[in-house]
Amino acid sequence: MPRQFLCPVFGSSLWFVLILQSLISSAVTYRRPVSGGKRQSFLERTLILLDVNTRSPVKVLNDNFLSLQLDPSIIKDGWLDFLSSKRLVTLARGLSPAYLRFGGKRTDFLQFHNLKNLAKFRGPGPDYYLKNYEDDIVRSDFALDKRKGCKLASHPDMMLELQREKAAQMQQVLLKEQLSNIYSDVTLTARSLDKLYNFADCAGLHLIFGLNALHRNPDNSWNTSSAVSLLKYSAGKKYNISWELGNEPNSYRTMAARSVNSSRLAQDYSLLRTLLQSVRFYSRANLYGPNIGRPRKNAILLLDGFMKNGGSVVDAVTWQHYYIDRRVTKVEDFLKTRLLDTLSEQITKVLKIVQTHAPEKRVWLGGVGPAWAGGTNNLSDTFAAGFLWLNTLGIAAAHGIDVVLRHSFFDYGYNHLVDQHFNPLPDYWLSLLFKRLVGPRVLAVHVAGLQRKPRPGRVIRDKLRIYAHCTSFHNHDYVRGSITIYIINLHRSRKKIKLAGTLRNKTVHQYLLQPFGTDGLHSMSVQLNGEPLRMVDNETFPELKPRTLRAGRTIAMPPVSIGFYVIKNINAYGCRR
Repeated sequence: MPRQFLCPVFGSSLWFVLILQSLISSAVTYRRPVSGGKRQSFLERTLILLDVNTRSPVKVLNDNFLSLQLDPSIIKDGWLDFLSSKRLVTLARGLSPAYLRFGGKRTDFLQFHNLKNLAKFRGPGPDYYLKNYEDDIVRSDFALDKRKGCKLASHPDMMLELQREKAAQMQQVLLKEQLSNIYSDVTLTARSLDKLYNFADCAGLHLIFGLNALHRNPDNSWNTSSAVSLLKYSAGKKYNISWELGNEPNSYRTMAARSVNSSRLAQDYSLLRTLLQSVRFYSRANLYGPNIGRPRKNAILLLDGFMKNGGSVVDAVTWQHYYIDRRVTKVEDFLKTRLLDTLSEQITKVLKIVQTHAPEKRVWLGGVGPAWAGGTNNLSDTFAAGFLWLNTLGIAAAHGIDVVLRHSFFDYGYNHLVDQHFNPLPDYWLSLLFKRLVGPRVLAVHVAGLQRKPRPGRVIRDKLRIYAHCTSFHNHDYVRGSITIYIINLHRSRKKIKLAGTLRNKTVHQYLLQPFGTDGLHSMSVQLNGEPLRMVDNETFPELKPRTLRAGRTIAMPPVSIGFYVIKNINAYGCRR
């Protein structure tokens, strides 16, 4: 019998009667294979019928739904000085409009000093490995290609190579800090803030700055001195910034042998709101938080107390999620459906608390990545990680999570979208396609199909995940009323999907992503409809050409692949307005 089995899936008894009739009329029936003969009905039994409710969206998300994050460690490893690179700005601009959250583990060790040159502030030392190094970077910044008021630089290859060597050494230091939970302070100068804001502004990203919440007074109240200095400097520059306070406050005891309870945390956020209102330029600035870690017992209790004690002062409630830790060494772990389903369970926990105390409050998923502690080399930076990333976007959208912030756009570790040679990784191309094709209006998906009867005691989890949105209004290749379906196929076999109901006999544009090269799921390159994706030059993206599927044709999803499918001429009522 027809079975509803994908997430998200919504249906009605009448719809499934129609699907059943379609199945019968299409002769999609189960027949026991003849002994010793070919299993003639295998493809028929694995055929999936797909329809989408196009009348109205079930959720409407933020236009900046897919957004980005940079960790403050980018100051320590030196990459902040290279954010003015033409190529990096171009790649970030490709994912706009979006938020850029400047925050992470080192948020609560960040101190702002209104100084022009960090090298002069700290003096000679291990980091000062090249005479006048930072001054050389500044000079390269002055020889800029100015476009729309943006400062874009072309740094010499020798300088980039020296920086990669420095970053590789610093990566070990940063990783050791994270694993030991012993962190050193990070100093942000005025010049560094200028470069950070220049990058965000040039790329069309709205900066969200995380303030240090562990800078505290003897009575454990929040010490605002560094924050006030930063606010005044930013206001003087008229920097359009939103704000956060702290990162994973539920982890402070292990990170700094200090704890902040929910009542104190709510007071700190109220104090920050007061500070913002006292600075005229930021009197209406947005404030986000409390950015708790994975919603386990301690984090859930902290969030509940925070919301109960006045946490509604924030404009959106933020929290974090990572699927796995860095000890995972097998690509198969990235394909486990049990792992993918953990996100839905955690979203439910967070939404329950927020809806109890502030039903209208938006919820954001911040600091999300495939793996904890910087990720795993040759796994979280490969094609395999894309299944977790797209699963995150699909499930979060279906639950109404307003914004998802990806950790990170660029920096150390293996969770990033762009590597240290400024080349896009598979998750970047996936994000670029999502931005261009997927709009903020989420549609209900209806699925039916026939499967074998499961063996007693065994749970068969779904390895085919289907989501649908209205096509992005920013994409002028498609008229309003088009819809975009995106599909994850975790099966080791091809799956056939037949468009039914309102989708029947419509022309479809296919954007099929598969790994490129001989490394399979370990590949760091991706192909679109059989063509490898590479930047043409520092300022030019490759053409993302769709493959047209004729009306009525069955969609064939290859094994372990990802596909976006735009239904062009459907004129969906819920997507026209």
